[in-house]
Amino acid sequence: MDPIRSKTIDVSGIPVGGSEPFMLITGPCQLESLDHARMMAERIAEACAPTGTRWVFKASYDKANRSSLSAQRGLGMEEGLRVLGDIKAEFGCPVLTDVHLPDHCAPAAETCDVLQIPAFLSRQTDLLLAAGETGRAINIKKGQFLAPWDMSNVAAKVASTGNERIMLCERGTSFGYNTLVSDFRGLPTMEATGYPIVFDATHSVQQPGGQGTSSGGQREFAPVLARAACAVGVSALFIETHQDPDNAPSDGPNMIPVDRMADLIAELRAFDDLRKGR
Repeated sequence: MDPIRSKTIDVSGIPVGGSEPFMLITGPCQLESLDHARMMAERIAEACAPTGTRWVFKASYDKANRSSLSAQRGLGMEEGLRVLGDIKAEFGCPVLTDVHLPDHCAPAAETCDVLQIPAFLSRQTDLLLAAGETGRAINIKKGQFLAPWDMSNVAAKVASTGNERIMLCERGTSFGYNTLVSDFRGLPTMEATGYPIVFDATHSVQQPGGQGTSSGGQREFAPVLARAACAVGVSALFIETHQDPDNAPSDGPNMIPVDRMADLIAELRAFDDLRKGR
């Protein structure tokens, strides 16, 4: 068995990396309302409970890189952070959201345990520095246009702030038009940086702009890629979920129905245990 090379970092009391069981980053793509977020968090907690899987609630207050100007973007920062704060307080779980501008980082960090750098922005130096300076854990999505080995330079920008609570996230690489492909050689390549690796199963099956004014996707392949990632070895999995993906305001074609999450998590934990020798 190949050695596990990532360090372990702390995400609000959850150890992530090394031979620890994977942490699950999950939730709806876009915040819709407090009632919806509460309902989703309840169902996620129920899905994770049988395996004791540690989880982070993920939802975006602003989807700033939608395919079309007319697409829904979310609740906005002020209301979105209020909702995420309520979920964190009620369920005792860490919360994660995307940040798109340097001046969003400090306000988001007052509520969120993890700040996420979107893939399209993964080389934006000012954003990476501002995120690092908050001291929060940072999940950096690998740009669809970057090679896995390019992520060492990206991580170094955040680490230059003195913050090494960094996770590097694979979410597919551009393959022609409107298509992504996952190269699993990239997982151990990025792990050689020493930082925990996240695999984003749902965005890896996205078809960017594939429906003209919105992105398409092939959610049926998300569990396939997640199993493969666990077999290779990852520290965390990113899987978006929704109670009605076909009618979700953002990224519905990629998301897993929440009523299927418990079985999927149990299956993935078995792959993870095998890889990590448990």
